Amino acid sequence: MSVAASFSDRLGEALAARRHLCVGIDPHRGLLADWGLADDAAGAERMGREVVAAAAGVAACVKPQIAFFERFGSAGYAALERVLADARGAGVPVIADVKRGDIGTSFAAYAEAWLAPGSPLEADAMTVAAYQGFGSLAGACELVREHGKGLFVLAATSNPEAREVQRAQRSDGRSVARAMVDDALACVSPRDTHVSSVGVVLGATLRLEDFGIDTGLPPARPALPVLAPGFGHQGARIEDAREIFGGLGWALLANESRSLLGGGAEGLATRIRERSELVGEALASP
Repeated sequence: MSVAASFSDRLGEALAARRHLCVGIDPHRGLLADWGLADDAAGAERMGREVVAAAAGVAACVKPQIAFFERFGSAGYAALERVLADARGAGVPVIADVKRGDIGTSFAAYAEAWLAPGSPLEADAMTVAAYQGFGSLAGACELVREHGKGLFVLAATSNPEAREVQRAQRSDGRSVARAMVDDALACVSPRDTHVSSVGVVLGATLRLEDFGIDTGLPPARPALPVLAPGFGHQGARIEDAREIFGGLGWALLANESRSLLGGGAEGLATRIRERSELVGEALASP
């Protein structure tokens, strides 16, 4: 694969190979204890690098939750930089779960930190929040177009506190969550072919119709990537993915972390491989 391949192209190749699993890297205190690691930056780094090695060539991507590194300050960021470097070296796409959102130059600076080529924290895609309006993401969209990066916009999340905001109706009658999906569908980079560079985060534990999101639509072209937390430990069944997401499910990334990491380092590669195969079979085209 060319080193210049965009996130969209790499994701499209993974999906064509029936790799739909996104492995979360969440080195929180409890999981580090399961691994017999100290609750410090060195422990987080060890876990992160082992996950990358186990996911290479097997999962579609990895998703480090930045908060679990950030809590260790500069040492945590240094550890994360080494995890990201491992992923680049192994050819594993990375979605940085940062959920950044702001306006103007502030958001552009966030985007440069996580998406600009050569940044120590460079990832392939990042999660973003558009509470200030979808147009506030312009600083990141430029990097998406110029450097083949990706974005995942929070739309309908599984935490109950979000429902009141995300189901609220705008003046045009659409819910906030539906508007995020619609805007993401319209935000296509000229270099996108089979899969869009801009996707959305939709919780697998939700009834999306309750958020005004129409799952009966045929798949978009290019397809809208959906990053879906909620499978595994949170209770959603991958076998139900087609029913949950309907036409939005073609470019589905099933995110799992605790269900894979909770068993410790021993057997990690086997758990990731077996789960990736199961997810791929469940989402294979009929």
